[in-house]
Amino acid sequence: MSNPSHPPAVGVLDQGPELTFPPGFLWGAATAAYQIEGAATEGGRAPSIWDTFSHTEGRVIGGHTGDVACDHYHRMPDDVRLMADLGLKSYRFSVSWPRVQPGGSGPANPEGLDFYRRLVDELLANGIEPWLTLYHWDLPQPLEDAGGWPARDTAGRFADYAQLVADALGDRVKYWTTLNEPWCSAFLGYGSGVHAPGRSDGADAVRAGHHLMLGHGLAVQALRASRPQAQLGITVNLYPVTPASDAPGDVDAARRIDALANRFFLDPVLRGSYPADLAADLREVTDFGHVREGDLAVISTPLDLVGVNYYSRHVVAAPVEGAEPEKYWRAPSCWPGSEDVRFVTRGVPVTDMDWEIDAPGLVETLRRVHEEYTDLPLYVTENGSAFVDTVADGRVDDVDRLAYFDAHLRASHEAIEAGVPLRGYFAWSLMDNFEWAWGYTKRFGMVWVDYDTQARIPKSSARWYAEVIRRNGLAAQ
Repeated sequence: MSNPSHPPAVGVLDQGPELTFPPGFLWGAATAAYQIEGAATEGGRAPSIWDTFSHTEGRVIGGHTGDVACDHYHRMPDDVRLMADLGLKSYRFSVSWPRVQPGGSGPANPEGLDFYRRLVDELLANGIEPWLTLYHWDLPQPLEDAGGWPARDTAGRFADYAQLVADALGDRVKYWTTLNEPWCSAFLGYGSGVHAPGRSDGADAVRAGHHLMLGHGLAVQALRASRPQAQLGITVNLYPVTPASDAPGDVDAARRIDALANRFFLDPVLRGSYPADLAADLREVTDFGHVREGDLAVISTPLDLVGVNYYSRHVVAAPVEGAEPEKYWRAPSCWPGSEDVRFVTRGVPVTDMDWEIDAPGLVETLRRVHEEYTDLPLYVTENGSAFVDTVADGRVDDVDRLAYFDAHLRASHEAIEAGVPLRGYFAWSLMDNFEWAWGYTKRFGMVWVDYDTQARIPKSSARWYAEVIRRNGLAAQ
């Protein structure tokens, strides 16, 4: 492993940390269980929807699977020491539901819980705050066979699972988020079908979104009852949505995508209601008959924090008569009721995911959540970029990723200066990993992973980030 104390490849910090973050700001990095753990059939773990999806021909680029991934299950102590070497103050990880509760119901798997006990103990021994995410997309396959997230019963099963994890780890874990990016689980998993479980039905996607939030609320209630000192929240992926012009059609397109991308989750969780315009937009997809009396009160159970995952901005426009839509992100069925909206490219720099780089959008997003929705503490629970990396002389000089982090940390500081109660930042991702339907073809990590040897090499961005953490700030530009 390279020494993270080496000077960064780009001298961003040479002048001293003139942009200082608040005392106690929580500097971290994030991962997800299926993306890094491997050991897919060990320790009593059973298949999740991602095991089934990735083993289905044509679903994942190259036929890649998470069977081995980064082998974190076996290399966890070394990976935690790597985190400590980088000076991380917190580590956001997800628990694998099928490792803890293989059938999605019933008693816990002791071996599965023991792995996370050892992880938490290792983190604490190295001075790293554990940040536990209960669900990062790996639904146990038996629950999908019984209907998946479109089925109401799955919400109750999720609350039961949350209680099992709380019973085992609640004495040592302070920070908990229930769901990671429920939009992706609902609309990519059940709408476009480009994520597991690979179903394509707009009504199912809307039902899945509701039941994910219902499961969130039930889990928060269970956790609050058993672990009253825990800091509880949810993580949502948010986007500023901008019309391509002031034309009424473009403005309405932005409203529609904002309703599906952002307000579909923010309003129920933080206001206890669905946006009225969303119901009107989806009237040909669903009548919202799956929403029962009392559901929204459960979904809006009070929280202690909100996690925001931010990557890019959506710029949208109305359709042009007689022309094909210019661009869709993933697939049009990601957006039921809005299939004719065009996603417009602006010619600005993009990452290897073809996502436009837009650091000011992070300021806009954080300010909106704070000013329109809540005074709760906010955390950037994911922010990062995929680029094509190469190893040369034992180093990976990922200058583009370093610049991305630098710009978005400056945006985070700007949001704090504007009054946003931003309390922490988690870089995505700690290490290169299985990138869902893209397999191992996209690298987001601050740490290079050689998937053949499982060697780890901290990239220039990791060494730079370690210095940011050490100094709790950035140099003025």
